[in-house]
Amino acid sequence: MQTQDITAAAIDAVLRNTLAPTLLEVIDESWQHAGHAGANGTGVGTHFRVRIASPLFTGTSRIGQHRLVYDALQAFIDAGLHALAIEVLSTPKP
Repeated sequence: MQTQDITAAAIDAVLRNTLAPTLLEVIDESWQHAGHAGANGTGVGTHFRVRIASPLFTGTSRIGQHRLVYDALQAFIDAGLHALAIEVLSTPKP
């Protein structure tokens, strides 16, 4: 994977395949960090926010929930994803 492969759509696809979320929103906030550490000068692909709810989080601590997300996205982190804000949401009741 290369830096240009780090997109909201790619992150979304991996999280959907790995964590089967009931709610998922992936937002590229890289443009807000231009000139900051970890920014790549393009305004995309370095800083993301993930809002996610998954039944796999049930009974798992907040740290465990975040670890599941980080583990799923390790290839992106290795390729240059610099910052990831994770918001774990409650799974909606049917």
